[in-house]
Amino acid sequence: MKTVLVVANETLGGRSLLEKIKEMASQEEIRLVICVPRTNPRQGNIIYEEAVFDAAQVRIDLARKVLREEGIEAIGEVGDPDPYTATIDAVHAYRPSEIIISTYPETRSGWLRRDLIDRVRDASGLPVEHVVADPDTEGLPFHVTLAVANRTASGDELLEALKAKVEAEEEKERGRLFIVVIPLEGGDGQATRRARTRLKLVLDRLHQAGLYGAGMIGDPDPYTAIMNALQYFRVDDILISTFPETKSGWLRADLIERVRRTTNLPVEHVVQEDPSDTAAA
Repeated sequence: MKTVLVVANETLGGRSLLEKIKEMASQEEIRLVICVPRTNPRQGNIIYEEAVFDAAQVRIDLARKVLREEGIEAIGEVGDPDPYTATIDAVHAYRPSEIIISTYPETRSGWLRRDLIDRVRDASGLPVEHVVADPDTEGLPFHVTLAVANRTASGDELLEALKAKVEAEEEKERGRLFIVVIPLEGGDGQATRRARTRLKLVLDRLHQAGLYGAGMIGDPDPYTAIMNALQYFRVDDILISTFPETKSGWLRADLIERVRRTTNLPVEHVVQEDPSDTAAA
């Protein structure tokens, strides 16, 4: 079986890349390996490495989900922030027969400005195909909702709101994917463990409800966490879950309106009533 290494980041969900992979899989049986280099966020004063890793892993998880629906199985690896190093590391690990590198068009691609394609071709000695994709103009083959919550993540209100989005979907053939972001409550290890526990609970409930989602922890500041997620992912709408206004630090910081003004995306606010914990959302 031929092993094909696909290296992509923000263009991983692009239609051009998906069509290329489907074309290859239709011609022969392939072992598909997806490598996504890590990308540091532009927002925030501190870089939370686990959140950076999570963002790349979410790309892989969503890509594998879409490919699986096309009957194509894939494995994935989060790579070095330098795309050349990430690619060569993956070549050494998986011994592919050929490589596909997906980028934005030349005017927008930092990878092309660094001559990535030729450098990889020269270093690996393998066939390297360059696929140009632009999800911003091509669109994605699915709708994406960014869901943001912390202590309200386990609430029924959040789950019901996400289920309602699927039920109200007009273009059902596109499907809907959910990216869940759980901002940290502080920067220590205990905050990370709490956020991961909440994230796992949300994702488990989504899967039990027949919905597909992937998720990441985020910056302790929820606004920064959302802006970083929007740097990583192209989304159609945002859903933010909080406690009522009297109990929510997020609402006291005017989070909903700030996100609306900055993103120009539809932002839905879901309130979890009667919180057992009277701390802020």
